[in-house]
Amino acid sequence: MLGKFFKKLDTIVSNIEEWTLFIIVIVALLSLFANVILRYGFNYTLAWSEELVRIVIIYSTFVGASVAIKQRAMIKIDAVVQIFPRLKPGLTFYSNILMLVFTGMMVFYGYKMTHLQYMTSQKTIIMQIPLVVIYSIMPVMGVMVFFRTVQVMIQDIQTGYPK
Repeated sequence: MLGKFFKKLDTIVSNIEEWTLFIIVIVALLSLFANVILRYGFNYTLAWSEELVRIVIIYSTFVGASVAIKQRAMIKIDAVVQIFPRLKPGLTFYSNILMLVFTGMMVFYGYKMTHLQYMTSQKTIIMQIPLVVIYSIMPVMGVMVFFRTVQVMIQDIQTGYPK
């Protein structure tokens, strides 16, 4: 019963992550395309386009990290594992523990940075988006990456660290 609930929750969260990535990247591409057409065709520039793309890059990096961990697509240096394949389970576990420590720091310091932006009420220069909205992705996705890492660790333990 509880397993079905978590599987359904995982499916919903995965869909939200993937659609978020799709939509924000399409929006960034469209704004950049429009900006290029206007710049070279009409000698006019959309000032907000570059700011929007910068925000999209930030968001897609953090949301993409969560998706990459779930799909086991994070970049790794595996030279030692290729030389000594028997070390793979231990090194994978160690790598996941380091990721959990990193996500803890991401949540802690991300919260501190987000709180600072909340207290100072700063906004982006052109679009006037509160910086707290931009900085809030860090602790939120830190929590998501933590749960995705735990999810991968549980799968590894259940399957005996797949090759």
